[in-house]
Amino acid sequence: MTTLEDLIDVHDISQLKYRYLRCLDTKDWDGFAACFVPEATADYNGLTFADRAALVDYMRTNLGDGLITLHQVHHPEITVDGDSATGRWYLEDKVVVEAFRFQLEGASFYEDRYVRTPEGWRVTHTGYVRTHEVHHHLDDTPRVKVTGAGQGLH
Repeated sequence: MTTLEDLIDVHDISQLKYRYLRCLDTKDWDGFAACFVPEATADYNGLTFADRAALVDYMRTNLGDGLITLHQVHHPEITVDGDSATGRWYLEDKVVVEAFRFQLEGASFYEDRYVRTPEGWRVTHTGYVRTHEVHHHLDDTPRVKVTGAGQGLH
C-alpha cells in the first residue's frame, strides 16, 4: 500500500531529477554537484565516473560554451524503500554544437539510485543505456526562428 510519505518521497525525488537536468543544461555546476552524494557513481552508455568530483569536472570541461544541451525526462518509475530508492526515467535529449554544425537527438532509459540525506534526497548512482541517436548536420536541417511565444494566436 502506498502511503502519503511514499508519495512525498516520489515527489521530492522527481524534483531532484528535474533540478539535476536543469543544472546540467544551464551549466550550473555547483547546483549539479549538489544533486549527488560525494561517492556517487555514473555510467552514461559506457562513459563511467567513480565519484561526484570526476563527473562534475567532466561535465564542466566538456559541456562548456558553444554547446547547447536539452535533457527532458518523463514516465518515472520510482520505488522507495525506507531511506533508499531507485528510479527509471525515459530521457529525450538534444545536443547542438554550432562550431561543428552538428546536432544529436537521442533517447535513453536512465537507471538511478537515491539515498535520503539530512539535506534531502541525493543521487548515489545515475546512468543510462541509449536506445537510439540521430546525428544531423545543421546545414541539412530546417531553420525556425520564434520571435514571440504565442503572439498573434487567438
